[in-house]
Amino acid sequence: MLQQTQVKTVVPYYEKFILRFPDIHLLAGADLQEVLKLWEGLGYYGRARNLHKAAGIIVETYHGALPDDIRLLRRLPGIGDYIASAVSSIAYGQAYSVVDGNVRRVLARLFTIELPVNVPASNKVFKGSADRLLSTNNPGKHNQAMMELGALVCTPKRPSCISCPIKGVCEAFQSNMVEQYPKRVKTPKIPQVYIATGVVYKGQKVLITHRKPEGLLGGLWEFPGGKIKKGETAEAACVREIQEEANLHVKTDEHLTRIRHAYTHFKIVMDVFICSYVTGRIRLNGPDDFRWVRLDEIDDYPFPGANHKFIPMLRARGKISSQR
Repeated sequence: MLQQTQVKTVVPYYEKFILRFPDIHLLAGADLQEVLKLWEGLGYYGRARNLHKAAGIIVETYHGALPDDIRLLRRLPGIGDYIASAVSSIAYGQAYSVVDGNVRRVLARLFTIELPVNVPASNKVFKGSADRLLSTNNPGKHNQAMMELGALVCTPKRPSCISCPIKGVCEAFQSNMVEQYPKRVKTPKIPQVYIATGVVYKGQKVLITHRKPEGLLGGLWEFPGGKIKKGETAEAACVREIQEEANLHVKTDEHLTRIRHAYTHFKIVMDVFICSYVTGRIRLNGPDDFRWVRLDEIDDYPFPGANHKFIPMLRARGKISSQR
């Protein structure tokens, strides 16, 4: 859960998750949809899918005990060098250094490393520096101390150098160059994608489709739609996408809203339309399942964050309609 996500965001999700799945056997035996629903809003849903899959492997192959061999840990879904090293050192006391974003920043300032921290080619150098510093007597505490130092003291902006316990050996501090480290390669501007989405009504029910389990937002439910083509209106794109995705002919009744949502590598601008079913029998092209559901059933399904930004508007609209 802590991959790419701050602790303060994770804590309530973790507490709720561990209450439902207090041991790995319960997690392994759970339906993926329930796991995704508990993860809903935390983002990076591949983590949830990998966690669920890894739990199944651990129960079936290792009798419910996490392997203490780092090579076996790395074979589990979602576990790379960072998690494998953290588990091996903290849980099993093995001498493997952990290098995350916080640790890279500490190392860059400590040794005035000129290589950029956000380029994969630099990983070997930062890993080597971390290995040389690692306390083999207590690697778990050492790794946690390095991560905490970066998170709480050696922060990206306005680091607390005066209270830093290693300022005496920090090359950047000693040379008054802290603000010049770490070095970073400027990343390109995040692209913006325009999307049209349709809430298709058929009587009192709306259509939702299920994304295939792999890829971005895999395993979640959503309202159908897709990218707007160059020169195409959002309204036309909505009708076309639903035709292509679900084999349904619909008409747009009103523009509900426009929302903006950011992912790691791109942003979306989504125009949402209220649509009416006209004709056609569902034949899916892209999604792997569909449901016609009432609005009061929406909470039973895990949805992406972008959809959650307009679902309250649908509920409000439904209440007004029912009162007429």
